[in-house]
Amino acid sequence: MWDASATLPAGGREWLPAMDVPEPGRQSRLTVFFRMLLLIPQYIVFWLLSIVAFVVAVLGWFGALFTGRLPEFAAGFLTGYVAYGARVESYLMLLVDSYPPFRFDAPEHPVRVEVRPGELNRLAVFFRIVLVIPAAIIQGVLMSGWWAVCFISWLVVLFLGRMPRPLFEATAAIVRYRFRYQAYFLMLSSAYPKGLFGEDALDSVAGAGPVSATRPLVMGSSGRALLVVFIVLGVLAYGASSITANVTSDGDDGYDYSAPVTAPAVP
Repeated sequence: MWDASATLPAGGREWLPAMDVPEPGRQSRLTVFFRMLLLIPQYIVFWLLSIVAFVVAVLGWFGALFTGRLPEFAAGFLTGYVAYGARVESYLMLLVDSYPPFRFDAPEHPVRVEVRPGELNRLAVFFRIVLVIPAAIIQGVLMSGWWAVCFISWLVVLFLGRMPRPLFEATAAIVRYRFRYQAYFLMLSSAYPKGLFGEDALDSVAGAGPVSATRPLVMGSSGRALLVVFIVLGVLAYGASSITANVTSDGDDGYDYSAPVTAPAVP
């Protein structure tokens, strides 16, 4: 079921990094209830890994700029890094009930990713941080929308003991898009993030059938509608934060509220 070679792209089509998540199943209400607390060690590890990934990505950027592809050491580390992040994020967002292991290579975990680092356009590498801005905004809006209703989602899964299919589709679409955004930003892929609203059922190789619930990600009308709700809420949250920032920056206590604030990255 998890054979990655079963979904090679049709001739002439651009291949996108793939994320495999199984169909939504039963979840332990106990682990759902304590999900955020259980993830505290993961946040710490991921934050430390993010520091290393930043250094590796910078070195990889110079290598890709001169050779047209990521150096092998950078491709290996960053591939493991995005895979680890995808597993942590999937657990956080209640897609799966399997706790992510503290390592890059985890073939036994139900969430798997496939990236194919290869030839890169040097011009696209040079302007990567500019080209990725639209995708960064989209994934930021998506996560803002998800966080706006995460408590409701948590209650639904806690009460039902499983994630309803429309909620699964919308959540998986967000996690997969963020994974593709990270793969593009870190130069693991030359394909710009796309496919937010899923694919057609025929996108799997003829005769091979689907590889997982997210390859291809076939979304129903309810899942797409819920994803639109996430987007709308995310836009509203962005707008509200901008208004709040503008109002706060007009304070008269002498503090420069317009100065950027930094915080540790989380999955």
